[in-house]
Amino acid sequence: MSQLRAVQVLGGGSAGSSAHVGSLVAGLVARGVRVTVCAPAALDRAHVFSAAGAHFAPVPRRSDPVAVAALRAACAGADVVHAHGLHAAVRAALALGGRHVPLVVTWHTRAHAEGARRRLLHLLERKAVRTAAVVLATSSDLVDRARSRGARDARLAPVSAPLPRLAAGPPADKLRAELGAVGRPLIVAVGSLVPHHGYGTLLDAAAAWRGLDPVPLLVVAGEGRERAALRRRITTEDLPVELLGSRSDATALLAAADVAVLPSRWESRSTVAQEALRAGVPLVATAVGGTPELVGDAAVLVPYADADALSGAVARLLGDPAERARLAAEGPRQAAGWPSEDDTIAQVLCVYDELVQPLGR
Repeated sequence: MSQLRAVQVLGGGSAGSSAHVGSLVAGLVARGVRVTVCAPAALDRAHVFSAAGAHFAPVPRRSDPVAVAALRAACAGADVVHAHGLHAAVRAALALGGRHVPLVVTWHTRAHAEGARRRLLHLLERKAVRTAAVVLATSSDLVDRARSRGARDARLAPVSAPLPRLAAGPPADKLRAELGAVGRPLIVAVGSLVPHHGYGTLLDAAAAWRGLDPVPLLVVAGEGRERAALRRRITTEDLPVELLGSRSDATALLAAADVAVLPSRWESRSTVAQEALRAGVPLVATAVGGTPELVGDAAVLVPYADADALSGAVARLLGDPAERARLAAEGPRQAAGWPSEDDTIAQVLCVYDELVQPLGR
């Protein structure tokens, strides 16, 4: 049997999808697959796909003729092309143009748009899923969405976040001291500062926490276009909140927290939720997307954009050591039931073989 040739296409989107491709590449190469990764050059510098044994072909994050031609050349001779994310899927479909090469699409997350951009997003989703031989969706609601957009074959494929590689750093007590959380609870949120991550609601909740004794400190690790607006609110309302910017020690920050919060409008299989539960950190999250099926009974779920529910859930946890201890024990048990990286790689390989074998490989 000839060596399977698989091309992975990334559009330069989320860190989660890039980390997934890094894990997938390592697993596929170890199993004898010849892998090419097509992505903007900056992603190979960040994730070093080539170090895992893949051939890296830099392709700009554009859909102009030059970028599509570069992607078409990189896909020449492929047995299967696997695109991660909607924009990557559309570009891969354009590059394959009529070639009889099966396209697999992993739908990692859901974009948010309004007005004309929402209609364009709908068209992109239809194009991506209808071109794909198989759509692998990371949560049940994305499976339903793919089917509603016309996918011929949409399957649930829960992606495991790679286990974090912890860098040497200060112990939790020292980290809390550096943040100013000595003798007071520490609440941690991690994620880019964009509207759909729900930080406006989180600041509303923080205002209510000023009535607690001691007043907890909320720290937010992440960067984004909402920073200035959030900073103005924190200053104007004198909120007990610190914006930390991008941090390389986000996993350590979560591990040092008394409570982690995830106030997003939508999540598939949040890396933050996975890391919090693995670390035994009590989590309060919005009951959206794939979060309920991910966390089960190992986290407290609240409605999206409900500041009273969010502030109340956190305040109750801070005042209930027994419930925090229960969640701390339940988190790792829930995580033990998630698919491993090996499980994810095995599922993808099965899909590749299913699609390629009828072609005579």
